[in-house]
Amino acid sequence: MKLSVELSAFSKRLGYSFQTPEILIRAVTHSSIVSPHRDDNQRLEFLGDRVLGLVMAEALLAADPSAPEGLLAPRYNALVRREACADVARQIDLGAVLKLGRSEMKSGGRRKEALLADAMEAVIAAIYQDGGFDAARAAILKLWGARITNVADDARDAKTALQEWAQARGEVPPQYIEVARTGPDHQPVFTIEARLASGPSEQATAGSKRHAEQAAASALLKKVDQ
Repeated sequence: MKLSVELSAFSKRLGYSFQTPEILIRAVTHSSIVSPHRDDNQRLEFLGDRVLGLVMAEALLAADPSAPEGLLAPRYNALVRREACADVARQIDLGAVLKLGRSEMKSGGRRKEALLADAMEAVIAAIYQDGGFDAARAAILKLWGARITNVADDARDAKTALQEWAQARGEVPPQYIEVARTGPDHQPVFTIEARLASGPSEQATAGSKRHAEQAAASALLKKVDQ
């Protein structure tokens, strides 16, 4: 089987040439388009998550041999979390080659963070199964690039940091309240308020609840730390 023109171009952006094209096709096939003759990428996603995790753990140990586990863990989480995977997927325009069902196409599936992140992990697994661990590691290190060396010393996500701030002061965990939702159903925009039991609060707006919550938490952290 030969790759389509689109998938051949994607393979070049990815920086890896597949010996077995079928595995790349499966990696970009979402469950919304599955048929008895077509497998989706969910099992590959499961495997790719583990391959990515091992590569990142090795890379972080090599990048900072003296770092304690307390610093390595948040750095690791920052590099393997959904946002990071989706960001790399956008970098290589993975969304353009996703095979989606009609409903996902209509709802903007090619831009959805969750779909992009899952597909990125599936592509990693496809490289691993096609070329082995060394090939997967080389591809991951190239794609993540400077993200690995530039990851912040304190790479905890803002919601975790805010919760730890509250707990250290004997407060209950912060609340996240949806203040508004605008835009079409396939591309909603959320405004979220992060609020501490002691009173301070901040709002943020983003294209997903997760991003809005993180942004609101980050803004609230800056306020209470002043």
